[in-house]
Amino acid sequence: MTNAPITDDRRAKRNTAILAAAQAVLGAQMPILFVIGGLVGAELSPNPCLATLPISLIVFGSMTTAPWISPLMQRRGRRAGFVIGGLAGALGAALGALGLLMGSFAVLLLGSYVTGIYMSAQGFYRFAAADSASESFRPKAISWVMAGGLGAAIIGPQLNKVVLDALAVPFLGSYLAVVALNLVGLTLFLGLDLPRGTTSDPTVAPTPARSRRTLLREPGILVAILCGMMAFGLMNLVMTSTPLAVVGTGHGRDHANDIVSAHVLAMYLPSFFTGHLIARFGAANVVGTGLALLGLAGLTGLAGTGLPMFYGDLILLGLGWNFGFIGATAMLTAEHRPEERGLVQGLNDTMVFGFVTFASLSSGGLMNCSGGLPAQGWLSVNTAMFPGLALAGGALVWLRWRRRAVTSAP
Repeated sequence: MTNAPITDDRRAKRNTAILAAAQAVLGAQMPILFVIGGLVGAELSPNPCLATLPISLIVFGSMTTAPWISPLMQRRGRRAGFVIGGLAGALGAALGALGLLMGSFAVLLLGSYVTGIYMSAQGFYRFAAADSASESFRPKAISWVMAGGLGAAIIGPQLNKVVLDALAVPFLGSYLAVVALNLVGLTLFLGLDLPRGTTSDPTVAPTPARSRRTLLREPGILVAILCGMMAFGLMNLVMTSTPLAVVGTGHGRDHANDIVSAHVLAMYLPSFFTGHLIARFGAANVVGTGLALLGLAGLTGLAGTGLPMFYGDLILLGLGWNFGFIGATAMLTAEHRPEERGLVQGLNDTMVFGFVTFASLSSGGLMNCSGGLPAQGWLSVNTAMFPGLALAGGALVWLRWRRRAVTSAP
C-alpha cells in the first residue's frame, strides 16, 4: 500500500467483486456452524452450560489468530492469509465431523478452534477491499464486500436444511458440506490483485508506525474499536443462543434455520447502500443508528418467544450489526496511516473478537444456566445487551462532543 493517493479504482472494483464472492461462498459456512454448534454441543458436552462452547471456541480462535495473521498479510500479502484461512476452515470442519463420529466433545472443540483461523481471515476481506481503493471508494468497497454475505445468508442455511439429516449421523452432512465450501471457495483468491505489504511514496520520508499504546490513546481509534466490539459482540450474544431458544421453546430445527437465515440476510442486505449512507451522513451517525437498532432488537426479544418475536429480534439484530460494524470499520480506516495498517487492524480484530468470545461464552451460561425455563434464559440473554449499548453510545456522544469542542476552540 502506498502513501500516494489512489485515483483509479478499476483494480479495487475487481478485487471487491472477488472478495464479495468469497464472502458469499466461504462465508456460507458460518451460519451453518452457528446453527449446529450449540445443538451438537448440547449432545456432546458433559454440562448443558457448555452447549455453546463450540461456537465460543470459533470466536476465541479468531481472536488469537488476528495478532499473527494480520502482520503476516502485511508482509506476505492478503492472498496468503486468505488461503491459510480457507484451509483452516476445511480442517476445522473435518475435525468437527470426526468429533461427532467419535462422540468426543474435546475433538469437536479442537475443530472449532481451528475454524476460528478461517473466521479471522474472513474478517480481513473488508480491509483488503480498502487496500487498493481511493478514499472516496473505500467505504463503498467495504460495504460491497460485506454485501457478499447476502449470498452466504441464502446458501448456508438452505444448504444446511438439505444436508443436516442427509446421512445416518445427524449433523455429519453439515460438517462435510463446510469442508466442500472451503475447498471450492479457495479458488476465488487466484484472481486477487492486491498490494503486497506496505511501501512508501519515494517522495515522502517514511514515518514509523505508532505503538499500540499510542494508537489506543487516539480517541477516534479507541471509540471505533469499542463500537465494533459492541456491535459484533452483542449480536453474537443473542445469535449464539437463538437455535437453543427456538428449539427449547417448542419450535422446530427448520424454524431455527429459517430464523438464522433471516438474520444473516438482515446482516448483509443493507450493505448495498451502507457505504453510500456513510459517505453522505458520516460513519459516526451510521454507527449510532446501528446501536439504536440493536437496542430495538433487545426490546423485541423481551416481548416473547413466539416465532414473530424471534424473527423480529433477529432481523433487527442483523440490521444493527450491519450499520454498527461497517460504520465502525469505516471509522477505523480513516484514523490510521498506511504503514500502521497491519498493527491497527490486528489490534482491532483481537479486541473485537476477544469481546465476542466473552459474549459467546456468556450466551450459553445465560441461556442454559441462569435458572428457569428456556424462555427465561432467552429473556436474560436479551437483557444483557443494554449495558454494552449504553457504553458504546456514550463513547460515541463523547467523541462527537470532543471533536466539536476542538473545532470551535479559538
